[in-house]
Amino acid sequence: MAYFFFARSIVAGEPITLFRAADSSDARRDFTYIDDVVKGCLDALDIAGKSTGSKSGKKSGPAPLRVYNLGNTSPVPVTWMVAILEKLLEKKANKRIVAMPNNGDVPFTHINVSHAAQCQSNCSLAQCHLFCSCSPSGDLKAMYVKIPCWNGRMQKQNHTTQLQYF
Repeated sequence: MAYFFFARSIVAGEPITLFRAADSSDARRDFTYIDDVVKGCLDALDIAGKSTGSKSGKKSGPAPLRVYNLGNTSPVPVTWMVAILEKLLEKKANKRIVAMPNNGDVPFTHINVSHAAQCQSNCSLAQCHLFCSCSPSGDLKAMYVKIPCWNGRMQKQNHTTQLQYF
């Protein structure tokens, strides 16, 4: 997850690389709050159907499992995310801004949660309604406040802030 890598680099004083699109705009990403991912995964366990089996290599019914995209559905500039981290960590990032490479990276991501939303109206299972009615729980600022708590803790040593993970 980008914010953990960026947080570590900011605290260590190491450079972070930020991409600019061909039109000079900042890359935008649809960041996902980890609590939403965990809740979605746990809820999805409750809505898996029974296996329909197969006859002579042909399936005898619809697939019992589904794939759901879980996300915030609100893309923000990566530079905005870095600014939030700088404020929370009380340290400026050493930013290296470069042109976006042509290696398959994209200037904009937006999570499509329409399949999960359709589940609410098409699924007969009560658990499915509970799962699909869940919406992203936090904005970017709110989720980043928890970064030091997720995988470690912040501690001050020798006038330097260090993020300790795991």
